[in-house]
Amino acid sequence: MALTCAPPLLNLKLKNKYSQHRFCVAKKSNSVATTSVRNSLSLDSDSRSFWANDKGFRIRFFRSAPKPNLMKVGASSGEGKSFNSETTQQEVFAWSSVILPFLFPTLGGLLFGYDIGATSGATISLQSPELSGTNWFNFSAVQLGLVVSGSLYGALAGSLIVYPLADFLGRRRELIIASLFYLIGALLTAYAPGLGVLLVARLLYGLGIGMAMHGAPLYIAETCPSQIRGTLISLKELFIVMGILLGYFVGNFEINAIGGWRYMYGFSAPIALLMGLGMWSLPPSPRWLLLRAVQGKGSLQEYKEKAILALRKLRGWSGEDKVSEKQIEDTLVSLKAAYGSNESEGSFLEVFQGPSLKAFIIGGGLVLFQQITGQPSVLYYAGPILQTAGFSAAADATKLSVVVGVFKLLMTGVAVLKVDDLGRRPLLIGGVAGLAFSLLLLSAYYKFLGGFPFVAVAALLLYVGCYQISFGPISWLMVSEIFPLRTRGKGISLAVLTNFGSNAIVTFAFSPLKELLGAENLFLLFGAIAVLSLVFVVTSVPETKGLSLEEIESKILK
Repeated sequence: MALTCAPPLLNLKLKNKYSQHRFCVAKKSNSVATTSVRNSLSLDSDSRSFWANDKGFRIRFFRSAPKPNLMKVGASSGEGKSFNSETTQQEVFAWSSVILPFLFPTLGGLLFGYDIGATSGATISLQSPELSGTNWFNFSAVQLGLVVSGSLYGALAGSLIVYPLADFLGRRRELIIASLFYLIGALLTAYAPGLGVLLVARLLYGLGIGMAMHGAPLYIAETCPSQIRGTLISLKELFIVMGILLGYFVGNFEINAIGGWRYMYGFSAPIALLMGLGMWSLPPSPRWLLLRAVQGKGSLQEYKEKAILALRKLRGWSGEDKVSEKQIEDTLVSLKAAYGSNESEGSFLEVFQGPSLKAFIIGGGLVLFQQITGQPSVLYYAGPILQTAGFSAAADATKLSVVVGVFKLLMTGVAVLKVDDLGRRPLLIGGVAGLAFSLLLLSAYYKFLGGFPFVAVAALLLYVGCYQISFGPISWLMVSEIFPLRTRGKGISLAVLTNFGSNAIVTFAFSPLKELLGAENLFLLFGAIAVLSLVFVVTSVPETKGLSLEEIESKILK
């Protein structure tokens, strides 16, 4: 039977070198098992503590320390996990209840990635006189650019739309609306009779991207247990990469079909429908319900009861319990302290003031550096780099992209497994340092090391790997958890806008910069920006591992 610590901690005076110790008494049911410290106890000692065995219970005594540690103690097995008393005690939850509240929002990220992967094959199909199945296949460079970037423009518009509406809509409804835009955009693209309808459809799909990339990390961060928040939000990045791979796979499968581009884009429609139906079945975010209550949008007691019911459903708890009521009450107290006597939703500029400004500098800075270190354009050189390394010039670009995509998937998996273990800062610092080195190495390859193609391959893979353990998943993780609840909706919408805006700038500036500077100097520029981003991470980005959202607000942003 699992046993837990029974607070409060007590101090004992012992007649040996352990002059003062704190101890944790194992608790079974509602009774506390106590034992006296006597010479007959069996003791297991280590450098920081010793265990006392008595009547099947194991009690851990700690040497004096500035901050006490608590243990979750197991019956006689001695297994336990230490955590600091100043952090929130880990929540009890059923894994079966966590899966769906994570999976359905994350489908929004998968659909975003799918659009990236599918578009690479769809543009080939669209421009082919034999394969397009249309009489309007002869696109100009501008028209093709609009087709490719149409969803990006839609995402920019979507992030602007949700800025004033985020708290009104709520996270759940926002994701339902995003799924509708995804569904309509996918179907309209698949059945587009002409270029004009195709462009409108791409914009509608992009609106879904903008809203999903805003709502998904919000919903996951506000509903999942704090001890697995980093893992789950990092998994969203994994789903984006999986979406890219799925798009590559469908594109490769349909590339030789007449009108194959219609199937490529239309394939996302069933996934969008699943996302919408799934979000409809989930409860609203308990934190959003309390936010609306504090903003004076309804009865405080009614919203509080709804929040308790939502939390119980999200954790898989049945019947009445005091734990959910205590969590909701603690969150409500934190919100009231943040709002004071002011029940308004706040002004448009509030995100640029006080703690919200600090959060925006951290979150916005991360997603900005995520893009301006060259992420949208470095993979442009993947084909030429691998060809210079001896790969066949006839190698299919789509298959080559799949290889790089699989590597991205594997490295994202590393980040997912380690983000709640190592923490955010170590992965960011190590990954960004490696990213800067890889960019400088690519610059050196084009300038000095052209005779050593393996250097280019190693630099490319190092770049992809380091990006996927740092900026890739952790930027969005930090954005989702760093903003105060009062301005979280507006703050994340600005971060999404910053991300897609800087993505567009880098994408469109890449070609002229390449012509102006040459590949070696362009990668040198990206490398210098990466070094600057490393300085930013080291000096400005805090560690949030293990903290609840309320603790982040009270301890880091104050």
